[in-house]
Amino acid sequence: MTKTIPDNDVVLERAVSKAARKIVPFLSLMFVIAFLDRTNIGFAKAELQADTGLSDAAYAFGAGIFFFGYALFEVPSNMVLYRVGARRWLARIMITWGLVASAMVFAHTEKLFYLIRFLLGVAEAGFYPGAILYMTFWFPTKMRARMNAFFQFGAPLAFVIGGPISGWLISISDGWFWSTSRGWQNMFLIEGLVACLVGVIAMFHLPDGPRTAEWLNDEEKDVLATAIGAEESEKEEHAQRGMFKALVDWRVIYFCVVCFTIQVLGYGYNFYIPTQVSALLGRSVGLAVGLVTAIPAVFAIIGLALIPRYAERIDRRRQVAVAVYAMGAIGIALSGILSGNPLLTIAALCLAYTGHIVVQPLFWTNVSTYLTSGAAASGIALIGALGNLGGFVGPNIRVWAESTFHSGNAGLYTLAVFAGAGTIGLWATRLFGMDRDKEVITAQEEASRSE
Repeated sequence: MTKTIPDNDVVLERAVSKAARKIVPFLSLMFVIAFLDRTNIGFAKAELQADTGLSDAAYAFGAGIFFFGYALFEVPSNMVLYRVGARRWLARIMITWGLVASAMVFAHTEKLFYLIRFLLGVAEAGFYPGAILYMTFWFPTKMRARMNAFFQFGAPLAFVIGGPISGWLISISDGWFWSTSRGWQNMFLIEGLVACLVGVIAMFHLPDGPRTAEWLNDEEKDVLATAIGAEESEKEEHAQRGMFKALVDWRVIYFCVVCFTIQVLGYGYNFYIPTQVSALLGRSVGLAVGLVTAIPAVFAIIGLALIPRYAERIDRRRQVAVAVYAMGAIGIALSGILSGNPLLTIAALCLAYTGHIVVQPLFWTNVSTYLTSGAAASGIALIGALGNLGGFVGPNIRVWAESTFHSGNAGLYTLAVFAGAGTIGLWATRLFGMDRDKEVITAQEEASRSE
């Protein structure tokens, strides 16, 4: 009797499909909560400043100091994840950041506000690059941009789902937990405790890798591990191999600069979109403002669903990334130019936010095809750490520009300049041998060609 030889491509596709269903939606949920806990101060801004006396400059500094804590512990956090496994470390990150996020109820002074925001960055350090690294354990390069995009849904979903909820909680929850509790305090407490709960679930839900996934059979584990291993071997020929060598690779530093500009645009937007929409509508932050802030996020979700998939199909990830990032730069500039018209301003913000969100999975796919193994753990973390310092610069440079030029739109134009520079930097990666649009050919594909 002839033994049937399994089709490895079919087995690999089945294994990847299972991983996509089991892992990516849960990672995206974790990112929704993480992003909400770091940006929900945008919804609390008016009430927080009214109750505590925080100035605009103090608010911007406190919003951004999160990223100093994040940057300091990003690299060591990701290296620990690589050593001890994703399940325990990602769960630990969620539980600790949930506890710190809940502590925002005590932020009654400038110093406490700064301290808690800094500690929130320390607690969350390593989550985003850790999740990006984790997905390299599961998904071959040819489908990684798509999976990164699904994970990236977490950021706009935080506005689509969390925005209205945050606005609603602030407007109606005074006195919920104690007689003098304010809406902004209850919002921080509830959303922080949700993070703790999801962190506990993550401990039991996430496997460390294909070999420990109970929902894969032995054949699927072998084929998936072989495919990922073959790609890692191929990347060794042109990637930084050592965990510490990646930290001094000038091309990794270049990626940091591009990532920095992306985050300047993003957090210059994220921390101020509720108050910007509030001013456009002429009403205080609440459910209505939360719903309107969700509109650009809906367009970003549509962009994430369509554009990275299209980039994969035509094998032009860098070119598409440059185009969408340019769209983000143009959109944020137009939101200032058209500020007298609320409808057109919202349309411009849709362009800005979609460009900022969609460029990220394409950017990180380019990074992950350059770095391998231990270098990926440290290199991705370094890019995330230094790049995310743009989250400090974004809100602070926006306030600086507005006060220096005595114009509310000057901050928007300044963000557009950073995004424009980042677009040029992303385009220039091709000049430095950092553009790997063509898919990595696995050993399995080579073998099938030789038969």
